[in-house]
Amino acid sequence: MTPQSVGTINIDNKVTSIYIKSGAVPTTVNEVKAIQIPTAMGPVRLERLANVALVSVPTKITTKDGDRAATVSLTPNKDASLTSITMQVAKQVDLIKNEMPAGSTLLPIGGVSADQADSFNQLFLALLAAIAIVYLIMVATFRSLIQPLVLLVSIPFAATGAFVALLVTNTALGLPALIGMLLLVGIVVTNAIVLIDLINQYRAQGMPLEDSIMNGARQRLRPILMTALATIGALSPLVLGITGSGGFISQPLGVVVIGGLFSSTILTLVIVPVLYRLIEGRKERKAAKKATKPKKLKAKTA
Repeated sequence: MTPQSVGTINIDNKVTSIYIKSGAVPTTVNEVKAIQIPTAMGPVRLERLANVALVSVPTKITTKDGDRAATVSLTPNKDASLTSITMQVAKQVDLIKNEMPAGSTLLPIGGVSADQADSFNQLFLALLAAIAIVYLIMVATFRSLIQPLVLLVSIPFAATGAFVALLVTNTALGLPALIGMLLLVGIVVTNAIVLIDLINQYRAQGMPLEDSIMNGARQRLRPILMTALATIGALSPLVLGITGSGGFISQPLGVVVIGGLFSSTILTLVIVPVLYRLIEGRKERKAAKKATKPKKLKAKTA
């Protein structure tokens, strides 16, 4: 069927392999059955000595830890999302678990999907570390443990806008999107920092709390909006796919940053001053109540 070398011959100091070819190679099952096999009783057709049939067999057999194993590989299209494909494969794997022969097991999904899952975990840890670092820096700057928490409220606002933008644009939450989330931590907190810093400056000058908040929000409204619009405009080419072949990386990143920046800017200008008023107003009421409370005098006896 497949000629193999039966030896070599040296001609003019050149080694040449020797093959034995016996006529035409059979191409159909019937031709294979008709192959004449020499025996002690004369030539016999192969079908009298063996069962000849066309079947599908593995081209190679692999083992893992002494057990037979088979690897199923999948190559997604260039424009396909690895996250969505991994989810579809996981669903199909769950469906065939009950149909597998007894004694067989399914190993976890590996390859690029496993690498992506590990990267997700690392980015989530990096995101938590970034939030903690930003909080510590703001604690050292504002010399307060409460005011930085008010500033960090803008991060959930940014995450809300980012997820909505991904949903509207039908973009998968992949590694580029998580990198965009990491960038948002530093971008969106900046708006809240400049707002709260100006309010604190007004209060340090002796201005009442309400007036400080109103004047600070009024003064910082234009710079915050201009900064947000400039950033959104700069990232628009990424979302529109002008970057060419790198769009599968840059487009999700741009969608996340623009969506998060849009929602956080609007909500920061409203929610952050309100939370600041509630927290600082409570402190002032406590301080005023403590100042007006009569002090008890203790008599000393000689």
